[in-house]
Amino acid sequence: MDTKNLIEKIRYCNSLTSYSRRKTIPVSVGDVMIGGDNPIVVQSMTTVDTMDTEGSIEQCIRMVESGCELIRITAPSMKEAENLKNIKDGLAKRGYHVPLVADIHFTPNAAEIAAKIVEKVRINPGNYADKKKFEVLEYTDESYQEELDRIRERFLPLVRICKEHGTAMRIGTNHGSLSDRIMSRYGDTPLGMVESALEFLRICEDEGFYHIVISMKSSNTQVMVQAYRLLVQKLEEGGFKPYPLHLGVTEAGDGEDGRVKSAVGIGTLLEDGLGDTVRVSLTEDPEFEAPVAQALIDRYQARAEHEAISDIEGYPINPFEYTRRVTKEVFNIGGSNVPRVLADLSSFSEVTIKDLKNIGHFYLPELDKWKMNDQGADFVFTYKNPIPFMLPNGLKEIQHFSNWNSQDSNKFPVYSLQEFKVAEKLHPSLNFLLIEDKETATLAQDLAGNTNIVLILFTQNRHQMPALRRAMVNIIEQNLQLPVIFKTDYQGLDSDQTMLYAATDFGGLLIDGLGDGVMMGMSEVGGRSREESLSQVKLHNSVSFGVLQAARTRMSKTEYISCPSCGRTLFDLQETTAMIRKRTDHLKGVKIGIMGCIVNGPGEMADADYGYVGSGKGKITLYKGKEVMKRSVPSEKAVDELINIIRKDGQWIEPETERLG
Repeated sequence: MDTKNLIEKIRYCNSLTSYSRRKTIPVSVGDVMIGGDNPIVVQSMTTVDTMDTEGSIEQCIRMVESGCELIRITAPSMKEAENLKNIKDGLAKRGYHVPLVADIHFTPNAAEIAAKIVEKVRINPGNYADKKKFEVLEYTDESYQEELDRIRERFLPLVRICKEHGTAMRIGTNHGSLSDRIMSRYGDTPLGMVESALEFLRICEDEGFYHIVISMKSSNTQVMVQAYRLLVQKLEEGGFKPYPLHLGVTEAGDGEDGRVKSAVGIGTLLEDGLGDTVRVSLTEDPEFEAPVAQALIDRYQARAEHEAISDIEGYPINPFEYTRRVTKEVFNIGGSNVPRVLADLSSFSEVTIKDLKNIGHFYLPELDKWKMNDQGADFVFTYKNPIPFMLPNGLKEIQHFSNWNSQDSNKFPVYSLQEFKVAEKLHPSLNFLLIEDKETATLAQDLAGNTNIVLILFTQNRHQMPALRRAMVNIIEQNLQLPVIFKTDYQGLDSDQTMLYAATDFGGLLIDGLGDGVMMGMSEVGGRSREESLSQVKLHNSVSFGVLQAARTRMSKTEYISCPSCGRTLFDLQETTAMIRKRTDHLKGVKIGIMGCIVNGPGEMADADYGYVGSGKGKITLYKGKEVMKRSVPSEKAVDELINIIRKDGQWIEPETERLG
C-alpha cells in the first residue's frame, strides 16, 4: 500500500501544524453548550451510591466548586434512575443547576426513565442491547441484519423520549465492552469501536434526532487516539453530521500515572483540534479530576501565537494504526531497541554521586557498588559540565565534543550541526547531533552519508509538538533512518503543567510511531535552589518513563488499569488500588486491572494480564486475562489470592527487602 497517497486523503483534522479546532454542531445539555464555537466543557462523574441522595448532592457541589460544568451519575437500575430527580431537586434547592447525565449500562428501562428527568443520557452501544459473553459468533449478512433490527427495536423508545424531552445523548463506545457481534465482524479494533457507535447513530439520524455527543474511550492510549481519528474520518465519509466529541481515557489510574496517561490520550487529540468536552478519569475523588481536565483544555482555549510552521500536505504516517518508524540501530538506540530516556544535568556546574539517585541510579557505599531501579535513565546529558567520577554500569554520558575523551567507553560526543560539519574527531559507533527543527529541511545533504548519528531534535517554537512533527516529516521525506530523540523544554511552568504538557507533546509523537527516545530540558534554573532543581530532574525522569509507558512504547513498571469508581463500585477502590500497588509495584511490565464492578469488569480491562473485579458486596472475582480464575473470593483474602495466581503463572518475583527510590 502506498501510505503517502492514502494519508493525503485523510481529513480527520484541519491541520497537523497549526491548531484549528474541528467545527461541530452545537449540542445543548441544559444551559451548557457542547461543540460549535463554545469553549470545551469540563465534566466528571460521582462515586457515591446513587441512592445516597444527600451524599450525591454534597459530592456534586464539591465537583461544581472544583470546576466541573457537567456531572454524570450512574443509573444501573430503574430505582437509581428514578432517584436522579431527588438529586436534581436537592441541588436546585441549594442553588446549583448543573446539568446531570445518567450513565446507563445494560438497562434500557433505566435509560428511558432517566431521559425524562436529566439533561443527558450516556449509553454504551456495546451493552445497551447486548450482553457480552466472550463468544465467537458467526453471522451471515442476513443474520447480522436481524441483530441490527433487534437493536433498533430496543433503542428506538429511548431515541423518541430524548427527542420529545430535548434530552441530549452520548453514544459512548468503550474498547473493552464491544459486543460479541461487533467483535465477530470487526475484531478488537478501532474500526470495531467506530462501527459500534455508527450502528446506533444511524438509528438516531433515521429518526431525525441529532442531539448527540460521541466518545471512543479505551485504557490503551494508542487505540483511543486511533479510534477518535477514525470516527471523524468515517463521519465525514458517511455523510453524517459533525457531532461533538467527548474525550477520555478509561481507567487511567491515580497520581502521576493517571495524569500522564490521560494527557497522552486527551492531549494528543486536543493537538489535532478534536474534542468538545473532556473527562479525566482518575482513581481519586472526582473533585480532583476537573482541575486536571481544565489544565489540559486551557492550553488550547488560550492558544498563544507562535512562529508559523509550514503545512504538511501528505502525512507519511498512518494515524489510524500504530507502526513504529523504521530506523537504523546506532549503538543501543533505534532499530528494535526500546525508546531511551536522556536525563538533562547540563545546567549543574557539578554533579555528585548522590545526585544520580534522582535519575534512578543509586550508590551503595557499604557494598561499594551501584544499583539501578526500573526507572534508571539510559544516558545523562552533561554537555559542557562533565561528571568527574566513574559512571555506574547502565548509564552513559553525553558530553560536548570539546570535553569528550575518546578513551572512555561510557562517554559520547554531541555536536551542533555546524560543529559536526567541521569536526575532526568522531566516535566510531555513536555521535549525537543537536538539531533544531528548522535545520531538518536539508539534513540529508548536510550529513553527507554519515550513519553513526543519533539526532536530538528540538524546537524553539512555542508549539513544540507540531513543530517537531513537521521536522519529522522532513526527515522521513529525505529517507533518513537515523534514530531521533525528542527534546522539549518548558519554562515558567509549575510541575503539574510540565507533566501534562510533556505527556501531550511526547505522547502525540510516540503514538504516531515517531521517536527513539525523550529528553526534558533543564535550561531554566535561575532562581531555584539546587534541591529544587534536583527535584525537577527527578520529576522529568519519572514523567519521561511514564510517558513512554502510557504511549505503550516502553514498559518499565507495573501498570494498573483501575477505574475511577462510581456509584456501582462494590469496594473502596482507592484503598484497594493502593494496597494492590504496594504488594505488586515491583512486577515490571505486568498489567493489573482493578475494577469496581462487573460493568467495568473483564471487558474494560481487556489489556490487563490479571484482573481484580468486584462481583458482590465484599466479594471479588479474579481473572487471568479474560479467563475467570476464582469467583466470590472474600475481599480480605483477594489480594493474596491474586498474588498466588500471578505466582502460578510464573510472573511473580520476590520484592527486594528495601525498594530503591
